[in-house]
Parts: sequence; structure tokens; C-alpha cells
Amino acid sequence: MLTATQAVTTPPLNALPADDAERAVLHNEVHARPSPRIRLPALVVQVAVLNADVSRETEWAHLRQLTGQADLPFEALQGSFLRLRFADHTFKWERHTEFTRYSLVQTLPEGAADGMDEATLLSHLAVSSEWLRTIPGRTMSAVMLAMVNHPIEDGQAIKERARAWFEGRPVLASMLGTRHSCALTDFALRPSGFERMFVVAPEGTSETRAGRISQRLLEMETYRIMALRGLPVAKALGPMLTDAEAQLANITARMEGTDSTDQELLETLIQLAARVERATAQHMYRFSATQAYNDLVQQRLRELREQAIPGTQTMGEFMQRRLSPAIATVAATAQRLTSLSQRIERTSALLRTRVDIVTEAQNQQLLAQLTRGQDLQLKLQSTVEGLSIAAISYYVVSLILYIGKAAKAGGIPVNPELMAGGLIPLVLLGIWWGTRRLQRNLHQGAPH
Repeated sequence: MLTATQAVTTPPLNALPADDAERAVLHNEVHARPSPRIRLPALVVQVAVLNADVSRETEWAHLRQLTGQADLPFEALQGSFLRLRFADHTFKWERHTEFTRYSLVQTLPEGAADGMDEATLLSHLAVSSEWLRTIPGRTMSAVMLAMVNHPIEDGQAIKERARAWFEGRPVLASMLGTRHSCALTDFALRPSGFERMFVVAPEGTSETRAGRISQRLLEMETYRIMALRGLPVAKALGPMLTDAEAQLANITARMEGTDSTDQELLETLIQLAARVERATAQHMYRFSATQAYNDLVQQRLRELREQAIPGTQTMGEFMQRRLSPAIATVAATAQRLTSLSQRIERTSALLRTRVDIVTEAQNQQLLAQLTRGQDLQLKLQSTVEGLSIAAISYYVVSLILYIGKAAKAGGIPVNPELMAGGLIPLVLLGIWWGTRRLQRNLHQGAPH
């Protein structure tokens, strides 16, 4: 038997209304891409490929080629995240809107951080070079991140420790967070297609912290490349926008004169509008995506909380100097395209106004012609009415004359000519009055 306390604290089943169809998906989104747990020393390899023409089925078939994954069910890829755990490494698959990331976490091969050629390093990976080479899609980012334990008090000593990993190239370096670790990179592509990063953390660094550091660094680099995809588009659109702006200015100038007809201007403007709208439809998504990816890059940099090492530029400073101009160019091109579309719309409205004014003037002229025609018609109608009265009167008087002659022939003493002539005024008056009455009745019965 339940006590009163148990009855209160034990929630009944189905205590809430039915779930929305997307509630579980939206709720679990917060857990969609957890950061890995990495035990140092470790090597993290990440490859990001564009997946525009790559289906999940194709990616699933490729993942099944991994050792021991021949029976991987397709249902495992229905979400956007999959982590596969092996005896000595882990493998992660992440599918995003435009790209898919493949990440490998394994123990750092012996001697790798102290100098190892790329061919040898690739041979020590837990996945084969052939498997990496045949990943479906087009490579956008590929990074090898070495993470080691080492004291971080001396910034110059850290740079010397990482020197062999970067093959003596100049590096960017930053202390992260509360100086709990140090990250270095040179943003240089190797012949293999990979770039390299290096993280130094003291002994005792937790696996979760190491995982968060690697995730932020690798995401920052992926999003940086994705943000820059809008730059070639912006540069390619530049000449077209310049030509379109000049063409619009020419149309506006021609509108001020009378050399071109409205039809010619309208046809030219329609062609220009179609050209600009096509460019907007094709590229505005890329410009918006560039801004979104750049926001993610800036967010990851803030999360790293970089602190400068004397004599070395931080990654954030490098991004500010190199990435910001590209993002500004994309933003300016997007604004230029939007502004041009708005200007074309205003010019179109102005041209429509001009056409409406001309049309109104033509309508006024037509109305004036119709008015003059009606006046003439009224005058003609009055003339016809006068003639009609005269004609009818003539016939009536003629009838009276014949009646008088008939009466005289019958012996009635009457002069037909005098009778007809005397009745002419009465006949005219009667017919005129009858005509006016008939017109008045017609006007009163006509619809308004």
C-alpha cells in the first residue's frame, strides 16, 4: 500500500499531453555532438568533405569498410552523429548541412612529435591511407592534431618542443583559458593535403578538457574554410555588378531624355532585373552561410580564451588580419547585390510612373476627342430633329390639304389651300411639342 509521501512523489505515467512530433529530436540536439575524451599523448586526424552530391547510403557503405564494421546498420546513420569505438582508437562521423566530418582519435605514434615524415606518419594511422583517400566527397579541410604532455610555463620552450612537428616553419601560438594548455599551428598545407596543429598540456590534464580543446580547434579550422567559400563567389560577381550598375545608370540617364521609347527602356530594365535576380538566387545563400560560419569561427576563438605568448602572434590575431578582409568583401558584395536589386526596383517604379503619366495624357486626349464628338453628335441630333419636325409637318399639312380637297369635291364649301396654310403653325407647334415630350420621357426612363 502506498503512503501519502509515495503517492505525491511518484509521478504517474502519461502525466503530460502527447509529445510534439519533433520534441525528442529537438531535446536531444544538445547531446548531438559531444566532445571526445582524449588521453594524452594523442593524435587526432580530421577530414571534412563537401557532401552536396553524396548520400548517406554512400557514406554508410564507406564506413562499413572499416575494420569490424561490415555489419554496421544503416539506422546508425539516421541522425547526424556516430562514434565507433575500437580497442586502440575511436572514430567519429558527423554529417552537417554542407559537409561531413570524419575524425580519428588514437595514441600518438612513437617519435611522431619529434619529427616523422608524412608517409611514415600516415602508415601509423589506425585507418588506411587508401580508406582516407576514397572518402566520398571533396576535401575542404584536413588536419592532424598532435597533443602531448609537457610543462607550459616557458613559452619559448613550448615552441621549441613543437618545432619538429612543424618542420621548422614559423608558428602561431597561444596560451588557452587560464593558461591550462598551449595551442600552436602554422596554417600550412603539406603535400599530403593535411595541415598540422599542436597542443601542449601539463601532466594531469583531464581527458574531457583535452577533448574540448581539440574539438574547438578543429571546428574553428573547418568553419574558417567554409566561411571563405563565399570569397571566390564575391570576386567573380564583382565585374558583373560593376557592369550592371553602369547599365542601370545608363537607363536612368536615358529616362531623363526623349531619345528612347518607354518600351525600349522597359525591355532593357527587365533584362537587367532578371540578370541581378538570377545572381541573387544563385549566391545569396552562400553569402549568408559565410556570415554564419564566420560567427562560429569567432565563437570558437572566444571559447579558446587565447592569451599571447611574447613574440608570437595568436590565432585570433591572425584570423582578424587575414579572415576579416575576406568576410568584409563577401558582406560588401552581398550588400551591393541587395542594393542593386532595390535600385532596379525603384527605377522600375519610376519608369512605370512615367508610362502611367503618358497613358493618362493619352486618355485625356481620347476623352477630349470623345467629348468633341458628343458635342457634334448633339448638334447633328438637333439639326436632324429640326429637319424631322419640318418633314413631319410637311406630310401632315399635305394630308390636311388632301382632306380639304376631298371635302370640297364632296360639296362642302371649303378652300383647301387656305385651310392647309392656316393650320401650318398649329401643326408645327404640335409636332415640336410632341417631339420634346417624347425626348423627355426617354431621358426619364433611361438608366443612370
